[in-house]
This record gives sequence, structure tokens and C-alpha cells, in this order.
Amino acid sequence: MAKKTTKPIVPDEVIMTKIYYIRNYKVMLDSDLAELYGVETKVFNQAVKRNLKRFPNDFMFELTKEEFNNLKSQFVTSSWGGARHLPNVFTEQGVAMLASILKSDKAIGINIQIVRIFTRIRQMLMDNTELRLAIEEIKKKTDNNSKNIEVVFQYLDELLEKKEDPKPRKQIGYKIADK
Repeated sequence: MAKKTTKPIVPDEVIMTKIYYIRNYKVMLDSDLAELYGVETKVFNQAVKRNLKRFPNDFMFELTKEEFNNLKSQFVTSSWGGARHLPNVFTEQGVAMLASILKSDKAIGINIQIVRIFTRIRQMLMDNTELRLAIEEIKKKTDNNSKNIEVVFQYLDELLEKKEDPKPRKQIGYKIADK
């Protein structure tokens, strides 16, 4: 018997606004994840530090000062407060790994929801890529058609020129003598 899907704990749109694209990864900030899980960022990061072996660089990394400032500049009001260290960000795999260290029902539910959203985003990007490839294929065909049409018009122009400026043709056959 299939399990009944539960109502999302947080609207998907809220989670989607907390996903950023940094260093060619879709990532989420430690503070955003802590907020979603309903814990303090400090407590969240302590749990992660106790399990650092589970988070290689492609699962979690610390932002550079430049990346952090760039990210802050995207917000009208800063909700960062007086952070003493640069935030960690978690990739899709890092978020999935969080499930192994965060055990509350809320954390498990949020994690499932986040992983589903990451999957949906990846699918949208794949669909978008397929659409782009189809458009490129159509462009190639129209480019070829345009070239063919140009050739046809060149031939038509040449034919029209020949018709407008007929060169006197040398008559062949019998000449009628003038009387």
C-alpha cells in the first residue's frame, strides 16, 4: 500500500527562495537551513562540526568574503546580523547528508521536502536544456532554408536581368531578301 504524502511543512516557494547558485552548485546557507529546521544556526553548525567526515567539499563549503558580500548585496535588508564567521553552504548532496545527523521529525520532513525541490529544479533544467536543443535544431533548419531561399532569389534576379536586357540574337535560317 502506498504511503500517503503529507502536506509540506513549509511552502515550496519559501525553500526555493533559499537556494542559490554559487561555484556552479545549487546551495543553501547554514542559517537558512537552521531556520527551516527550527534550530539556532550555532546549534546547527555544532552538529555539522561533530560530523565533518560526512561533508566533503562537494557537499559543504565555506563562502569566501567576496561571495558572502555578493550574496548579501542581493538582499534589500540584511538579516545576517553580526556573523563572526563566513557561512557554510550545503549542496544538494550535503542537504541529503544532513538527514543522517538531524533526527527530529521536523528536520526529516524538511529534508525530504528540500531533496524533492532540488530534484524538481534539476528536472526543470533538463527540460529547459531539451527545449534549447530543439530550438537550436529549428534555427539550423531555418538558417539552411534562408540560404536556399537566397539562392533561389539570386537565380530569379539573374533570370529577370536576362529578360529585361535581352542580347540581340543572331538569326539563323533563311533571310528574306529586300525587294
